[in-house]
Amino acid sequence: MFESWLALELEVLQGMAWPAWLQPYVEVVVVWIAWALTYVDLQYLEYLLWLFFPLLIAFVLPIVLVIGIYGCVIFLHIYKLRHQIREAYASSYFDGARTSIASFWDAVGYVWHGYEVDGLENIPDEGPALFLYYHGTLPIDVYYLISKCILHKKRTLHCVGDKFIFKVPGWGMICKVFCVTPGTVEDCIQNLKDGNLLCIAPGGVREAQFSDSVTYPLLWGKRLGFARVVLGSGAPVIPMFTENCRDAFRTPLWGHRFFRWIYEKTRVPLCPIYGGFPVKMITHLRPPIHFSSSMTPEEVRKRVKHEIRDLIREHQRLPGSILRAMVQRFYDKRKNKVDVLLEERTHEGAPRTLNALSSQTSSSSEDEVDVDPDVNANGGDPQFPPDNNLTTVVELSPSDQHSHPSSHPSSPSPSSSSRRAPLAETRDM
Repeated sequence: MFESWLALELEVLQGMAWPAWLQPYVEVVVVWIAWALTYVDLQYLEYLLWLFFPLLIAFVLPIVLVIGIYGCVIFLHIYKLRHQIREAYASSYFDGARTSIASFWDAVGYVWHGYEVDGLENIPDEGPALFLYYHGTLPIDVYYLISKCILHKKRTLHCVGDKFIFKVPGWGMICKVFCVTPGTVEDCIQNLKDGNLLCIAPGGVREAQFSDSVTYPLLWGKRLGFARVVLGSGAPVIPMFTENCRDAFRTPLWGHRFFRWIYEKTRVPLCPIYGGFPVKMITHLRPPIHFSSSMTPEEVRKRVKHEIRDLIREHQRLPGSILRAMVQRFYDKRKNKVDVLLEERTHEGAPRTLNALSSQTSSSSEDEVDVDPDVNANGGDPQFPPDNNLTTVVELSPSDQHSHPSSHPSSPSPSSSSRRAPLAETRDM
């Protein structure tokens, strides 16, 4: 029956009038179908489908059931926040829409990535703050953090987005609702002076597309725009890094040079992205750092780069592993100092013995080489020395102060903060 129906459809296909440019392709398709009718036993395939259909249903139904259960979890998570949603709709149409979407993304982060924020208390309840962060392949962590700020801090986290996202049909409205702008340095300074929260990824799309999950290199090149925003606004800086952000989504290893060449010529990100893996994601926020206006943009850049590198060394197990990041949702063995040093020396090719490492615990490395031609041309960043013009707001408990009397104020140890406490690609700054 199926074979006769397919033969009838083939005749209809041959009798239709096609455009001249499409006719050769239609003929090729007809030839392939005719070959299948002649040499493939469709009755046998129909028999196999009938034979294995119960087995297929046996596997599909549990998957549908699990999807339904997770749908209920997301609904209940949003329902739990219904009072906040009602209050938001009562105050403003956009506030209500913003809170509703934030509830959805918060539920997705909770279910799919077990998302957490370490250092949520470092986000000020009022006044400006500038978040500078490492850009993952997709900024899904920023979506989740925006949701946390809306739901728990009652504040909107403004973002600087790449210009190309505003050219995507339908994205203009969501960028407007969630305060995403292709801001210049002057716009960002004014935004912070107005008392808003603002987030910028200094690496931008280049870092998102061409960094890697092996060493999580910072691809900042010679950019100083974000440093000028820091000095021009006087706003405190909150360094930010999300654990396993490059394991949730990745870019393939092949074709990097070709896609990098296209991006540098056109500024269009064409490198394909794959993933969506349910890895554990934890956003780590350092205490706010206040920079003196007497500092230079280069000094600000080096200091911020040092802070984010330190966050990566402290919280990210290297090289990145999708499987390990997924297992981390159920079993999370935290890194200790020896783990960090072993990872650093492994990638630097230095001796890995504990005796050799113990003699180097006091020398933090800021002279790693980024996989970026601009940075390599400058020979990398030298180790950033302590600066008396730099002050950091850090509150240590008495036990922390006793156990860490000589720790640098801008680089708190993991014991000084609790372990546990959406919406655009960021623009190159």
